[in-house]
Amino acid sequence: MPDPMHPIRFPNETDEYRVARNELLRAEIALREQREQVAALRRTLPPGGKVKENYIFDEAASGGGVGQTTLSDLFAPGKDSLILYSFMYGPEMKAACPMCTSFIDGMDRYARHITERVNLAVVAKSSLARIRAWADERDWNRVRLLSSERNDYNTDYASQTPDGNQIPACNVFIKRDDGIFHFWNAETLYVAGQGHPRHVDLLWPIWNFFDLTPEGRGEWMPSLSY
Repeated sequence: MPDPMHPIRFPNETDEYRVARNELLRAEIALREQREQVAALRRTLPPGGKVKENYIFDEAASGGGVGQTTLSDLFAPGKDSLILYSFMYGPEMKAACPMCTSFIDGMDRYARHITERVNLAVVAKSSLARIRAWADERDWNRVRLLSSERNDYNTDYASQTPDGNQIPACNVFIKRDDGIFHFWNAETLYVAGQGHPRHVDLLWPIWNFFDLTPEGRGEWMPSLSY
């Protein structure tokens, strides 16, 4: 009999299946433990560099039009962490990145849950009018959308190459008594020679659904329409 790890058995499963499944289960438990260890290690990071300026972003103003929001404005009272995702939609791009679009489709729906605990926003280099038009087409109405068209945020925080190509970066900032500091960036994106960086996989549940199946992720890419 297979070494029992728990008493649950499913209809008509074989001993061969249970032995293999228990081996996988041990690996899944080890992965969970390692993921929690990495998260704990991440939480011990000291503050990174202090932001060099209080970046000014364009944001839709109440009642329409364009307002201005600073980086410090993105910190709600009592919430000292900010997750800021850089959306690949540069001024020369005819359409937004399908991957980023798929990612934000989901983020927009759970933004209200995330912002119960931390601050969250999405920023792109295009004009606010272009961003809002794309957002309206996708029915994004919960996540804060910012334009960095008129500041250097993208180049300072590695979401744009020197020649203007956009990068899907994710940064975390923290507020302290003596200012705002960079805390974390999804830096696996920049490590060469590893294939797809999967740098925001923990934030993007769709891949975990595929990983549960025999087909896996394959070469699937999201579409902008179905």
